[in-house]
Amino acid sequence: MTRSTAIIPILLGAALAFSGCGSSSGSDEGTVAATTTTPASAFPSATGKKITTVAPRSNDLVLAPSTSVVGPGRNRYGFAIFDTARKQVSGVPVAIYIARPDGTGLKGPFVARSESLAVKSQYQSLTSSNDPDSAKTVYVADIDVPRKGKYVAAAVVRQDGRTVVTSPFAFRAGGSGGPPVAGERAPKVHTPTLADVAGDGARISTREPVPKALLEQDLFDAYGRQPVALLFATPALCQSRVCGPVVDVLAQAQAEDTSGRTAYITSEIYRDNRVDRGLRSQPAAYRLPTEPWLFVLDANGKVVERIEGAFSVDEVKRAVARAGG
Repeated sequence: MTRSTAIIPILLGAALAFSGCGSSSGSDEGTVAATTTTPASAFPSATGKKITTVAPRSNDLVLAPSTSVVGPGRNRYGFAIFDTARKQVSGVPVAIYIARPDGTGLKGPFVARSESLAVKSQYQSLTSSNDPDSAKTVYVADIDVPRKGKYVAAAVVRQDGRTVVTSPFAFRAGGSGGPPVAGERAPKVHTPTLADVAGDGARISTREPVPKALLEQDLFDAYGRQPVALLFATPALCQSRVCGPVVDVLAQAQAEDTSGRTAYITSEIYRDNRVDRGLRSQPAAYRLPTEPWLFVLDANGKVVERIEGAFSVDEVKRAVARAGG
């Protein structure tokens, strides 16, 4: 999915491993803020520059966004950086820049923060622990997109005493018919529970072990009565290395929320947990183009936050707090 030129054959698999199912949120989300340790002044100014000239071009780093839904305004933009050894690069200062397809109209830097996907051992699934390549961190930048249309994004990375820019990655902002956005009422649908399958959780979850606490409540019953953190993910069938870790993340967030005000729910993607049988009705109702997706709803059923792709325990907690949980 990456559109880097020189090293795409080497890095395509790594980029797909992170971004095959998606990892950004749509526009005007009122995105959850986190502290960044590197000031914007540490990155090159966009004034008078094009996206390809803001810094020397990197020959060994690739931007791997999994952005499928971007709109005008503020967007949570999740991504990874990979090197030529297909290793995910983390812990270095990174900023995103966006521009028109010809590289002009450069905007940025949008300084990224690093969000950890790590969970305590009791919440780590076999699905995640048995996969050495599962995602461990995600970079997140809150980017401002001026209007609908075509754009390119690139990451400026500060590493080993050098400041370089990755090859641009094309994306389109705007469109209709996508997942519900912040402020909209989410679809009110039934989600499968353990009671529906006589306690046989393997019928409605591909995670090992089955996240029983996330399968207790039906969204239909919680909707409009309490805040809800609703996650669509399929740990065993996702094309990315993200779906397993995010279910672990939600499990820990639920366990550490002692207020009892919020319903935490996970729902699989495919009927009978088989890709060849198509989407379940729930992700279809939410018009999901990718997965995983997290929707945090308030007690009126309105979307307070939506996150596509990877996210941290802290992000869940901050979003739930904003929803009144």
